[in-house]
Amino acid sequence: MFNFNDQVVVITGGSRGIGAETVKLFAKLGAAVVFSYKSNKTEADSIVNSINGFGGKCRAMKTDMASKADCVNLINSALAEFGHIDVLVNNAGIWTEAAIDDMEDRTLDETLDINIKGCFYTTGAVVPSMKVRKRGSIIFISSTAGQRGEAFHSHYAVSKGALISMTKSLSSELASYGIRVNCVAPGWVDTDMSHEALISQDGPKYLALIPLGRAAHPVELAGPIVFMASEWASFITGEILNVNGGAVLVG
Repeated sequence: MFNFNDQVVVITGGSRGIGAETVKLFAKLGAAVVFSYKSNKTEADSIVNSINGFGGKCRAMKTDMASKADCVNLINSALAEFGHIDVLVNNAGIWTEAAIDDMEDRTLDETLDINIKGCFYTTGAVVPSMKVRKRGSIIFISSTAGQRGEAFHSHYAVSKGALISMTKSLSSELASYGIRVNCVAPGWVDTDMSHEALISQDGPKYLALIPLGRAAHPVELAGPIVFMASEWASFITGEILNVNGGAVLVG
């Protein structure tokens, strides 16, 4: 059930954090993986070389997730090389702080362009080929912020809430084509993006809200993501899988 041999997986934002661990896990399970990265070619190349070193298939592409042309090129390049795409994981995103009365347009636009529009671009590009094959799995990475909001990060919370709505909308729209659409919603995860906040003076306050008493490790998100793409989840679509240590208990 967790054999991804002969399957092709595209993951956005795959050079670090949750994305990197997800790239590695899919590759270990036999998938050919194509992932995007923003700017750090050294990190991306290290992952590619590691996977290719044990006989896996992996390639990385520098991609501006706010650019429709770049996102479409990511999908089309994977299709050109491997012939099909079985799984798309929309993971790339940014998290910045801004009070509502002090938020600059460029801050709002950057978050919405990368966190929302990028997902529309990649998903819109991959769906036609999945429709032809009558199969596919699309997974969005949301956040507890998209479920309960987050003070001083309203733009981020809005973007992640949008992915939950997108999941519910597309699961119905694409089900007749055999395409499943689901979402994984992490809570606090100790990644490069959140590490400074977790070790700040407010860190203990954040952790105190998690019943399991700690932030997740990125690999603890990779497993649930792979599960949602696997045959074990073949009758699951339109679902929001919460992986937050019990911090936000929602349906």
